[in-house]
Amino acid sequence: MRYIWHHIQTILDNYSGGIPLSHFLKNYFRLHPKLGSRDRKIISEMAYSWYRCSRLLDDTMPLEQKVAACLFLAETTNTHSLKFIPQDWRDKAHLPTSERIAFMNSQGVGIDILSLASSTINLSDGIEPEEWLTSMLTQPQLFIRIRKRGDEIKAILKDNGIEAEEVGPNTLALPNGSAIDKLLPQDSYVVQDLSSQQTGNYFNPKPGEHWWDCCSGAGGKSLLLKDRQAKVQLTVTDKRQSILGNLVDRFSLYKHQQPARYVLDAADKHELQSKLGDRQFDNIICDAPCSGSGTWARTPEQLFFFKEEYISDFAGNTVRFLKSGGRLIYITCSVFRQENEAVVDTIVEQHKLKVEHQELINGTGKKADSMYIAVLRK
Repeated sequence: MRYIWHHIQTILDNYSGGIPLSHFLKNYFRLHPKLGSRDRKIISEMAYSWYRCSRLLDDTMPLEQKVAACLFLAETTNTHSLKFIPQDWRDKAHLPTSERIAFMNSQGVGIDILSLASSTINLSDGIEPEEWLTSMLTQPQLFIRIRKRGDEIKAILKDNGIEAEEVGPNTLALPNGSAIDKLLPQDSYVVQDLSSQQTGNYFNPKPGEHWWDCCSGAGGKSLLLKDRQAKVQLTVTDKRQSILGNLVDRFSLYKHQQPARYVLDAADKHELQSKLGDRQFDNIICDAPCSGSGTWARTPEQLFFFKEEYISDFAGNTVRFLKSGGRLIYITCSVFRQENEAVVDTIVEQHKLKVEHQELINGTGKKADSMYIAVLRK
């Protein structure tokens, strides 16, 4: 297995966080076609485990020992990867995170979970630093929102040996990496994180209302809105033409009327004015650009290479397009106060909106992402 160690060392020496780790690994494997499927899975798991856990371990620890500890702390389930863990550790690899950490401490490997962060972090209310950082050690689950034919979906999953846990009236949690795209009827479900689904509890749409999803991306929140009330009048905007193309495809798949759509940057006041003019909306969904820190358990390299100066504020440019009495629904996938409560405080101060509700939807206990939502009334 010496070649495995050669490749993981090369990856760790050359990856700098400039692109997602998944893209880097895909490019790396393309350059090394002799690596088989099993080898790629082992190397990928080693790399992800490293960026999850290596900061917890002594820098002087030899590479092989450190990678083994990372695999153990990251709860590896790959049979082949388990072979790189000491024999007497393997039967403990599936213990809860707290017990794996306790075991490592008993082995003389001191684990201070707060050392995962390179600097002091100021989190939103509703989540503690130790809780959030501990969640970084475990890959979140795959969540699907059932739109229809729920019994059929559950039966298909069961018949194919995919364990599904009901975590809501129309929500299933599946093991991460479950291959469902060719098994399930495509128009009957949406892949959407549990916490993201829960933001829809604050939409309360009514027929005929005019809604604007100002940073729509591929339309996750827009589809959630339309599935709750198909008769809203929806406008979507994003600065990426290609991502709006994905939204169009998804709306066609789920047989929803196509929304009005514009390619624009919601951070650009002049572009907003030129594209939207004097339009007014009953409700605005602002799923704002942010650090994405609430999702970093899925992309642990983001935390590994994170620097506090990367955090940026998002201005309340959309408020002038909100009707009097209308609601701005501000959402981020961040756990950082600077991107959440601090932004809401600024919007309230500058635009005199009233906060009706704000909450950090803490998904750490359910192996889900964490989201922040604030509902503001004009």
